[in-house]
Amino acid sequence: MRPQFDEAYYHRFYVNPRTRVYDQRKHAKLVAGVVNLVEWFGVTLVDVLDVGAGLGWWSKWLQRHRPGVEVLSTELDPAICQRYGHVQADLVSFRLPRQFDLVICQGVLPYLDDEGAEKAIANLTAMCGGVLYLEAITKEDLAQSIDVTRTDLHVHTRTGAWYRKRLKPHFQEIGAGLYAARDASLPFYSLEAAGR
Repeated sequence: MRPQFDEAYYHRFYVNPRTRVYDQRKHAKLVAGVVNLVEWFGVTLVDVLDVGAGLGWWSKWLQRHRPGVEVLSTELDPAICQRYGHVQADLVSFRLPRQFDLVICQGVLPYLDDEGAEKAIANLTAMCGGVLYLEAITKEDLAQSIDVTRTDLHVHTRTGAWYRKRLKPHFQEIGAGLYAARDASLPFYSLEAAGR
């Protein structure tokens, strides 16, 4: 069962200095890195979709540093949606009839069971016309990379290979959690993209 993505959840994992994974300042470095890489690879950012947007840190950074970019953000909890201006939506069933230059899916898929995660990946694929930024805790991460005292462990653990198998038909992996939509036909040098 999925946790409640409410104020208490976000306070614990993103606000409280004693229990958070990282703060907004550190997160801004991730956003800057992703956005700059996406632009480096030739994508002109006009619109961005952020699913499971939480405290809206991606939107805040984009409003400040890319003020002309349209950002649509989603979240599950009605109070969080109202407070941060998100659309209330569940990625398992949320699919718009349009594509975005950048789609952000940070920390969402591990909360879904296998069937739900596969449906969510299909929806992400349909809405991504440029690059997908995907962050999902894997079995390997739990064994090697995660600070278990600051991470929500109530997730479905799958291997990285599980995710890659489902992404590969639709995306070219370009590293650092970035996946270029195959339909976008972005040119990459041989060492920029995995499996070429």
